[in-house]
Amino acid sequence: MYFAARVVITWIATWLTLLALFLLPVALPNRWQYYIYSPASVGLWMLSMLGGPVVACVVNRRWIRYGVRKTGTEGSGT
Repeated sequence: MYFAARVVITWIATWLTLLALFLLPVALPNRWQYYIYSPASVGLWMLSMLGGPVVACVVNRRWIRYGVRKTGTEGSGT
């Protein structure tokens, strides 16, 4: 049960982050928005909405499976 909940949390957090990054340029002047929201950048953003959560789940697989965050001290001998 916790496994599925952590996957959903990771997936939704990734989508919310990508959505915030997509909406962030709204504060820029209108002449910039044409370049930022070009068809190529929107297409790449759509691909990242599909692939980003998968990458996030792979990166956080230890936390998803065991509930333990990576501390960065593994293999240091301490």
